[in-house]
Amino acid sequence: MQDKHGLLTGPIPTVLRQMTIPMTFGMIAILMFNLVDTFFISLLGTEALAAISYTFPVTFAVNCITMGIGMGLSTNIGRLLGQGHSQDAARFSTHGLILAVVLVALACSVGFFTIEPLFLQLGAKPSLIPMIEQYMQIWYLTIPLLVIPMAGNSAIRATGDTKTPAKIMMLAGFINGVLDPLLIFGYGPFPELGIQGAAIASAFSWLGALIGSLYVLVRREKLLGLPHPLKLVGDWRLILKIGTPAAISNAMTPISGAILMMMLSSHGTAAVAAYGAAQRVESILILVLMSLTSALTPFIAQNMGANNPQRSFAGMFLSMRFSVLFQLGVFLMMVPLSIPLASLFSQEQSVKDLLWHYLLVVPFSYGFQGIVMMLISGLNALHQPLKAFQWSSMRLFAFTLPSAWVGSQLYDIEGLFIGIALGNIIGGILGYLYALKLRETYLAEQANG
Repeated sequence: MQDKHGLLTGPIPTVLRQMTIPMTFGMIAILMFNLVDTFFISLLGTEALAAISYTFPVTFAVNCITMGIGMGLSTNIGRLLGQGHSQDAARFSTHGLILAVVLVALACSVGFFTIEPLFLQLGAKPSLIPMIEQYMQIWYLTIPLLVIPMAGNSAIRATGDTKTPAKIMMLAGFINGVLDPLLIFGYGPFPELGIQGAAIASAFSWLGALIGSLYVLVRREKLLGLPHPLKLVGDWRLILKIGTPAAISNAMTPISGAILMMMLSSHGTAAVAAYGAAQRVESILILVLMSLTSALTPFIAQNMGANNPQRSFAGMFLSMRFSVLFQLGVFLMMVPLSIPLASLFSQEQSVKDLLWHYLLVVPFSYGFQGIVMMLISGLNALHQPLKAFQWSSMRLFAFTLPSAWVGSQLYDIEGLFIGIALGNIIGGILGYLYALKLRETYLAEQANG
């Protein structure tokens, strides 16, 4: 096949760097998308902000479906492209997008008719239900517009192109940022729609992303075509084999976060507030690692498809070493910045003190957390989704949460933070040792024919 982006032949550090940097900007665009929504809705008042906060777990759960399908697409398309089977890759991409739209449409159909009972069950006050309905009714009707850009961008990244998906997400973020105040507050000729306006603004931004991704998939990459009925179900099985564990793994992160929040709630409101602020800082500090993880999947998948496991593992271990060194640099940068950052997020001294302690302890371990992230990405690319799921589960429920609980019992809230860091470090060391064993097994198998 034509190695347009150098995944099979280019210098590994250069290839991964060129893929990761655009991904980072794409991630920033998504982060800003959410922050802009939250900012403008907060101007409507506390009730509107509370209403939108209740929607986050539900919208994330639905999006987990698309993220799982995206992982299944990226690994399979990457391998097919590495083997030089571009027509099979196009068929696979088409079938994957159909599957994503069907599954999300089914989930949204159920959700649309169960808004009130579901959100009451989640703890929303009856007075908030009308606002939640205004937002979620539009969201459920229009979220299929986002499915193709999300899953389609995974297919585009499988070719090695990470710049185009980043541009598409930045376009979506720009449209959302412009339309949000116009439709929420009714400036100029636009109607004042309140919280419903935020949902409509998101829908238009998703439409923009949809048009952009379809253009690239159809016209440039030739990764979409007519479905093949006889191969549809078989392709769906291959996608779901990887996509289902990946979707569940994504869903486990907020679950473990909720458990940590329950632990913290026994230490008082200040502890909960500090952890909430710390999570927002953390999402920025590990952006590069998240981007590298997404870039690593198609790199490994294409090289495995081209029967070059040595290059695949070289990329994985390079990413793991970079993770530790880069995050160590971020940690050293955080030491002098921890006090002003803590002051930025709260005026209460107790919250500032706890946030400062978190920022001095936990970021040291992010590089080790990154090792497990790279391992999970690699296992998915190697078509070992259950192993990837096991490591994702262990990172959260065998290493981080137990260490946090033990730390909280021994040294109160500060011990909990130390426990989170220790859990990340233990997981990272064990993950690296497992990756060494995995490489040894693969290379031995190749040597034996």
